[in-house]
Amino acid sequence: MNLNFSKAGLAATFWLCGTLLCKGQQVSLKDLSAFKNPAASWSVAGNVFADLNAENVLKTAKGDGILVNQSSEKKAGADLYTINEYGDVVVELDYLTAKGANSGIYLQGNYEIQIDDAWGLRNATSHNNGGIYQRWDDRKPEADKGYGGVAPRQNASKAPGLWQHIKIIFQAPKFDAAGKKIANAKIISIVLNGVAIHENVELFGATRGAAGAEKAVGPLRLQGDHGAVAFRNIAITPLTEIPKIGQDDNPDPIYIHATSNNMLRSFVDIGNVRSVHAISVGGPENTAYSYDLDNGTLLQGWHGDFIDATPMFDGRGNGTSLALGSVTHFTAKPALAIARLANAQDKWVADTAGTGFFTKGYVLDSQERPAFKYRIYGNLVTDDVKISADGKGISRAVTLETPAEGLYFLLAKDNRIEDLGNGLFLVGDKAYYLQLADGSAKPVIRDADGKKELIVAIAGKLNYTILF
Repeated sequence: MNLNFSKAGLAATFWLCGTLLCKGQQVSLKDLSAFKNPAASWSVAGNVFADLNAENVLKTAKGDGILVNQSSEKKAGADLYTINEYGDVVVELDYLTAKGANSGIYLQGNYEIQIDDAWGLRNATSHNNGGIYQRWDDRKPEADKGYGGVAPRQNASKAPGLWQHIKIIFQAPKFDAAGKKIANAKIISIVLNGVAIHENVELFGATRGAAGAEKAVGPLRLQGDHGAVAFRNIAITPLTEIPKIGQDDNPDPIYIHATSNNMLRSFVDIGNVRSVHAISVGGPENTAYSYDLDNGTLLQGWHGDFIDATPMFDGRGNGTSLALGSVTHFTAKPALAIARLANAQDKWVADTAGTGFFTKGYVLDSQERPAFKYRIYGNLVTDDVKISADGKGISRAVTLETPAEGLYFLLAKDNRIEDLGNGLFLVGDKAYYLQLADGSAKPVIRDADGKKELIVAIAGKLNYTILF
């Protein structure tokens, strides 16, 4: 297997809050009173769900805390403006989109950061999720009217109906006493789903669809005429000082790319827990995952670039590697994937003691993609994990060499697991979907240690997909 190393890539983004901020402003979403003249397409809700099989559909539940826009051909929407106006500012919020939906965050009403359903897209442009939208000039030839947009460094987008987190540090344009602009606006940084996608981008003018002329202060504007989208946890914090971004402590990082199928063995940290026998697997789909050999556990998956191996190889190294994309954790710590239980409510086995667990490594297919093997309870298990061809998720086929009774598979454990019907489950705080194949045994959602567990009997073979 050919490892492709480079020592050039994204600079890490660091920001210390304490000395840089004035008092922060959390936008109340108990109602729409923080906004100017909200159109009928905007409402507040207590919960919201997307339909993965239907364009531009969001379903809501009563309550508050979530700002929802549901515009369509039948129900025209309009953009939403905050009453308060801002200059230099940090904007931080969560959002989710319906399938195929499109929206945007306009800083000062004039500079658009694009929101759209870019799930699985290989090469994102300025028109896609996280892009700085283009400017527009009707005087130019048709092909050149749109110009100056900036694509995100990588596509860190998640699936429709999953919460995405964005943090924008914005420097407003500056004007002299006569009102003449003396400094352009600037995107200091944008971090989407934990990935730095923009740093130090000068905005030479307002983007297409701007509310008006550039000015020193302006409202936050949320686009509401292009489809169904939801927002929550909107925090808008004025800045008293512009932070310095892009001054990387390690200007010569060691990155591993996966332009073809690629693997790396290393330590992988999940929170405060370390998997000491982990393998990370990536491919040209721009999706990757990490697998724990000591328990047969999928640890995490991510969209975007493959591996930052700087901690592993720089100097003496500490053996760990870091995902370069937008990470979704599938477990809080490595946990045994298969256990023998007396019934579906029996307590999950804490570790491999008494199970006869023994890893047998992996075998590679013709495309150098691994299928992991281990022994447990005297049975040989093949755990065939594959990145989907469209890059939207991971499929998993778990096969017992000898069909057996009384064995269960731990599909998920989190604070919340919601049954959406037809074998589809939503795990965590809308963190990822889990889709069981037709014909699978019916899984059980049960309470365990203050959390929810999703388990299913496995007699011979289990097939499911994780979408994130």
